[in-house]
Amino acid sequence: MNNLLIAPVVLPLIIGMVLIIFHTNIKLQRVLSLIALLATSAVSVLLINQIHQQGIQTLQLGGWEAPYGISFVGDMFSALLLLATSIVAVCCLIYAFTTMGRKQQKLYFYPLFLFLVTGVNGSFLTGDLFNLYVFFELFLVSSYVLITFGGEKRQLRESLKYIFTNIISSAFFLMGVAYLYSITGTLNLADLSLKIAEVGQDGLITTVAFLFLIVFALKAGLLLFFWLPGSYSVPPTAIAAIFAALLTKVGIYAIFRMFTLIFYHEPQITHWFIGILAALTMILGGLGAIGFWDLKKILTYNVVISVGFIVAGLVSLTSAGITGSIYYLIHDMIIKALIFLIGGTVIHLTGTSDLKEISGLIRRHPGLGWMFFLAALSMVGIPPLSGFLGKVFITRGTFEGGYFWLGAIGLVASLFILYSMMKLFMNAFWGEMKLSEEEELGTTKGLILPIVLLTVVSLALGIGAEGIACYVTQAAEELLNPSLYIQAVFD
Repeated sequence: MNNLLIAPVVLPLIIGMVLIIFHTNIKLQRVLSLIALLATSAVSVLLINQIHQQGIQTLQLGGWEAPYGISFVGDMFSALLLLATSIVAVCCLIYAFTTMGRKQQKLYFYPLFLFLVTGVNGSFLTGDLFNLYVFFELFLVSSYVLITFGGEKRQLRESLKYIFTNIISSAFFLMGVAYLYSITGTLNLADLSLKIAEVGQDGLITTVAFLFLIVFALKAGLLLFFWLPGSYSVPPTAIAAIFAALLTKVGIYAIFRMFTLIFYHEPQITHWFIGILAALTMILGGLGAIGFWDLKKILTYNVVISVGFIVAGLVSLTSAGITGSIYYLIHDMIIKALIFLIGGTVIHLTGTSDLKEISGLIRRHPGLGWMFFLAALSMVGIPPLSGFLGKVFITRGTFEGGYFWLGAIGLVASLFILYSMMKLFMNAFWGEMKLSEEEELGTTKGLILPIVLLTVVSLALGIGAEGIACYVTQAAEELLNPSLYIQAVFD
């Protein structure tokens, strides 16, 4: 029993509830929000250390033994994602201090921000399928409000699409939960794994697996990403950045958890189908990224490409593929927050997201330009940057698993990323400066610090990859051996 597991959920939740009372005191909200997220980061580091030394950690709430009580389970995979979430949340929060208007900050922005982080953290830690649904709804309800911050007409249109899509997927989620409970009589993830292993994954259970796949594919943007480009391009920059970095990743996490712990018995059916979805996602996302001249659209379609690439490692069900997916998932959380913050800063300076109207920003803002260039190279997978190892291992895993076509599509998708990001860099930062210093609509004061912090973390993930290799390897081993998870829950 490790009571520390509840801290990443309780800390932001309690502070968020307190901040509702003091929603007009902006300074207090900023300080307490930052303290809550920094404390969550510290707890995540402690959990990673404990899991590395002692194995998977569990907590049975109220003293009820599994599978009857509510279980919290922290394996290395979830702990690494907790830390990445905390880093991204801290940087996006600092960015919001300067960019969010005072009126918006008083309209419960900080409580909603913390509730969103609470839902994400709870999704990573819960060992119960129904509570996974509860935590999904917690961060989704928060995101429903956050996506409308700004009050623009286009936000209303895109927020309605986002909300209706997620309401439908949540209804399917509940249907899946009900079907699975009627079949197995349990919702504890470890117990579900045991029950399905005992009776075998027959046609009915495989059908339920596809129902869950549709639910999580909608939330992750795996092929069913029609809602994503518009929804992620309308909120204020700090909100768009945390959406891009975290929300699709929770859907990806759920796919990994369900199809390595519960529905892993018929990979020739389920995982092959996931591979088809991943391939189509990379192709369509790539075509979107290279086809637009709008900065926001290019960045959001690159979010789509990364979803397909990460899931490709799962399809292989090999040690190399899963290891690569974990590396790339952590990298992608950091790098997507980084490029969205840089993109938002470009729009803040120029007042437009049309690349044809932007040029030469690197002359007056060299630091911003070169940090974007490093982020772009990292996304492509240039060594020794953070995206390199993930891409190498995922490609190797797909080849080892016999999915040569999927690995090849992943390499082609990297070319799409290269073209789209270089187009963005050459048009926005390179060339002749179109705006004089007086014509710039804003300043980078207060915006550079979180961008620098994320750049440093990204560089550390790449250059210092050997330092986290043992943790990522352990996470992959735990995912590929469901018995380790089950044993930790019931022992």
